[in-house]
Amino acid sequence: MKRDIHLVVLLLSVIGCSLASLTLWKVVASRERALEEANVHALNLTQALSTYADGIVRQSSVILLGLVERLETEGSGPQQIERLRQLVVSQQPLMPQLSGITVYGRDGSWLMASNRPIPAGATSSDRAYFIHHRDDPSREPFIGMPIRSRSNHEWVITISRRFDDAHGQFAGVVAVTLGVENFLRLFGQINVGQDGAIGLTHTDGALLVRYPFREQDMGRNFSRSPLYAKYLVDRSVGTASYNSSLDGVARLYAFRKSDSQPLVTTVALGKDESLAGWRLETELSVLVVCGLLGLTGGIGGLLIRAMRRRSEAESELLITQQRLLDSNQQLERLAKHDALTGVANRRFFDETLAKETSRVQRSHASLALLMIDIDYFKRYNDSLGHPAGDVCLKRVATTLAGCLRRPNDLLARYGGEELAAILPDTDCAGATMIAKGMLERLALEPIAHPDSPFSQVTVSIGIACISPSQPDLVSSLLERADRALYVAKQEGRNRLHVG
Repeated sequence: MKRDIHLVVLLLSVIGCSLASLTLWKVVASRERALEEANVHALNLTQALSTYADGIVRQSSVILLGLVERLETEGSGPQQIERLRQLVVSQQPLMPQLSGITVYGRDGSWLMASNRPIPAGATSSDRAYFIHHRDDPSREPFIGMPIRSRSNHEWVITISRRFDDAHGQFAGVVAVTLGVENFLRLFGQINVGQDGAIGLTHTDGALLVRYPFREQDMGRNFSRSPLYAKYLVDRSVGTASYNSSLDGVARLYAFRKSDSQPLVTTVALGKDESLAGWRLETELSVLVVCGLLGLTGGIGGLLIRAMRRRSEAESELLITQQRLLDSNQQLERLAKHDALTGVANRRFFDETLAKETSRVQRSHASLALLMIDIDYFKRYNDSLGHPAGDVCLKRVATTLAGCLRRPNDLLARYGGEELAAILPDTDCAGATMIAKGMLERLALEPIAHPDSPFSQVTVSIGIACISPSQPDLVSSLLERADRALYVAKQEGRNRLHVG
């Protein structure tokens, strides 16, 4: 009957595991599919935004190139600067992303500003882009870090070029300022969710624009972030997933390096938001599967209950039988062992000794008997109390029992504080070695005895042996061991004597 129940349980387990495995596979596959779709969507956004950013930078570079050529050809005198300003004012509406165009002299003073009057004594000699062009002869445009405009206090990004005089020496800088707000206005029109973010960074990791905007993030460097350290070193486009170093939100990142500009466009989607649809689908699937498993389990439970009712009588009978066997084993153990020390009792000792001496008479084998008495045990009880004496007796018995290694050796409580050991197939030399081991073991594991001359619990051991050459000594074995014990105690205790 139990076999039938096990088969039913096995069948139900296989069905349940199969349903659970299929559901798990579907859940994992759909999760991967949802993440892949989110990554593809983010990569598409990075393509569009990267194209947009490249276009702005390229247009700005073209404007700067034209202005630099005019300045180097016509010079930077007041009349030339005025004509240049009128040209810039007329062309600036063609590129609404521009916040303004500014020309700086070789000392950083403002020569022209397209969108505002020049403040008295205005200078930008301390700006990073001005210092870069002053110290670097390169004619390439330079994309500067976000700065706050000194005229209108807006956050702007600068794209600048240097221009030289007729002798090829540094003459000044032309800078286009792009308002960060213009980028944020575009980025804000793209739905990246509540936890999403869009970023435009320099290839060295410096943040140029981030949406949602946080002023404390402007100019922050991310070169040590996982995205840069693990992915952007040798890849120009890809995806990654990790927790943001800014706010700790788990996001799916898609990044794309510009082919022509030192820019990286990043679109980050909140991982929890990207998986919201998958979670709903998973909850529904799990609900359906749990219902099926519950129904299958209910039917199986009814079947198993019916089968168990048929086997209850047999089970109760087996339990009763086992209890009887356990009780018999317990009674047998109690009949053979001393309740206090756990070693064999006097009755089992007598039976074993009779059996071994009978075997010796038949086979002429060797047999040794140790009579062991705890020295000054009455003093121990009188000074520390009988409960302590019981603990001491138990510890001594356990220690001495550990000195007997062979299965047929037997240690028993002979009476009171006296113990005895039966050693089959052991001559006097072997018995003496075992007795010495007992004395040494007690010395290595001392039990304090304040009223003993030895300051610890010791034993005296009497040894009697039977050898094949002396079979007539069988009947007096116990008497000789007891006399040997008496001699050991008379000679000063804590020793052995062979009788």
